[in-house]
Amino acid sequence: MTRPLVMARALTKRFGEFMAVDGIDFEVQAGEAFGFLGPNGAGKSSTMRMIGATSQRSGGELQVLGLDPSQHGPRIRARLGVVPQEDNLDLELSVADNLYVYGRYFGIPKRELRRRIGELLDFARLTERANEKVDNLSGGMKRRLTIARGLVNNPELLLLDEPTTGLDPQARHLLWDRLYNLKQKGVTLIITTHYMEEAEQLCDRLVVMDKGHIIAMGSPRELVDKHVTKEVVELRLAPGSAAKLPEKLDGIARRFELLADRALIYTDDGDATAEHLLRSGLTPLSTLVRRASLEDVFLTLTGRQLDE
Repeated sequence: MTRPLVMARALTKRFGEFMAVDGIDFEVQAGEAFGFLGPNGAGKSSTMRMIGATSQRSGGELQVLGLDPSQHGPRIRARLGVVPQEDNLDLELSVADNLYVYGRYFGIPKRELRRRIGELLDFARLTERANEKVDNLSGGMKRRLTIARGLVNNPELLLLDEPTTGLDPQARHLLWDRLYNLKQKGVTLIITTHYMEEAEQLCDRLVVMDKGHIIAMGSPRELVDKHVTKEVVELRLAPGSAAKLPEKLDGIARRFELLADRALIYTDDGDATAEHLLRSGLTPLSTLVRRASLEDVFLTLTGRQLDE
């Protein structure tokens, strides 16, 4: 295996007495899409800022593009593309001028920059909006422009912090297509996200973070195989019938959860489990057998309780 593009050992970030990132280890290989998945406050964004050389680590070791961010921040940032959580475009400038001004920060010659702008507008599907003020764009268009801006310096590594938050499903899927195309061209992606489907669609590998720690690591499929069952049976139950469920599941389910509106039964054979429950006299209002997902892993590892 080649030398990792990003390597962290016992990486730590403190804010006063608060430990935002608590001694985490990970590596990102060139050409892969690597994800940080976790609830709010898990330490994802703090980790991204350290990788992006905009926040000093408090302890541990970090190498980005073979360099130490504490010593070579400007050199690292010149080779990175960054897509922040919030679009920070200049609303008074046109779409093309946003890319032009940002590109000049990297010292890109004007002729070369204009060529790149044309390519990036095409990538973001904004060519027809090139001369329109950014303030007139939809949220999805602004997000695509922010991603295009992050590519203006032809980065080796693209950092995307919650890239599709707030977008409707159509805009989200379009962005996924754009990011998949980037990965196919060899750009390394590091992504933080709240969306399980996004992590499954985009990430070759990911870590699950909670309270500053990495609590799981692997490909989406590996995480499902390791932490949950093959299938999940979702039952909608009539009021009062949930109390009988535990005894009927004895020996046929690895785990179950009783929620306010349904029961989740984790099993390796959903159809057999559902049939067993029917034979035992349980009559749910509805039954759904589905494949276990990354969301099941996430909730199993981090819980359903909001931590604010």
